[in-house]
Amino acid sequence: MRKDLDHLPERQQRELERIKTILLEEFDRAIHAGGGPTQSWRRDGRILKIILFGSYSRDDWVDAPDTGYQSDFDVLVIVSHEKLTETAHYWHMAEDRIERDPTIGRIVNIIVHTMGEVNQGLSQGQYFWTGVIQDGVELHALPGHAFATPKPLTPQQAAEMAEKYYTGWISKIDGALDLANYAARQDNRKDAAFLLHQATERAYACFLLVHAFYFPRSHNIKFLRSQAETMDRRLIDAWPRELKTDRRRFELLKRAYVEARYSDQYDVSAEDLHWLTDRVKRLRDLVEQACSERIKALTAAL
Repeated sequence: MRKDLDHLPERQQRELERIKTILLEEFDRAIHAGGGPTQSWRRDGRILKIILFGSYSRDDWVDAPDTGYQSDFDVLVIVSHEKLTETAHYWHMAEDRIERDPTIGRIVNIIVHTMGEVNQGLSQGQYFWTGVIQDGVELHALPGHAFATPKPLTPQQAAEMAEKYYTGWISKIDGALDLANYAARQDNRKDAAFLLHQATERAYACFLLVHAFYFPRSHNIKFLRSQAETMDRRLIDAWPRELKTDRRRFELLKRAYVEARYSDQYDVSAEDLHWLTDRVKRLRDLVEQACSERIKALTAAL
């Protein structure tokens, strides 16, 4: 695994250094909150590694914010205990600081796992983890924590797993769309928006599981969109983003996961809902096409 960022402009290198600093500071603050930890797993809690993965770890990132196309920073944090992966307790403040920091000029997506989870994924041949290890850049590491040797799936295993994921998740997408359409017909626009969010989340879950055998623990569809579009640029077609109105509507859908259920201030117009429905259906069709092609390619390798 690489340890340098020489392939990136100096500005992005500075941003990543700032991100690393905030993660370390806020984790230490969270560990020692409330007078100090008493449990051994918390008292001895450590960030074992911070790894940049995705487009910025390679060399295929896009930086054109004026058009709405700008790659995100994708960061993996590996911690010493599974309880330290809980976002609300240990990572919310870090994410908030990073989002508000004026020196960081792009969205930062953070996933948190234990070394055991990562090594299990490697030993099971999950493409996502082998890609992280192959292309990732180590920003921070404590000594003595080695990755397992990747164990590739057999062609038969890969084809069967992809088919199983596709069959299960495509029906879940369609189920959420059917419920969203019913809610819209009842003029229950908030429920319809929430269900469209669920259809979108499930579409990205389907794509990522079929292509990488991994789905991050996240309801943030902007993050999931970034992960999927990095793997297949054709999915960009689902969400036009040149116009401010279109970008606003996607943000409206992103917010629906929480606000459509719990906020009296959340409002989605019939026009917005119609546009979102069309775009989610487009995403569903693109995912179906991409997954069918992926399964066909895996089957042809048998």
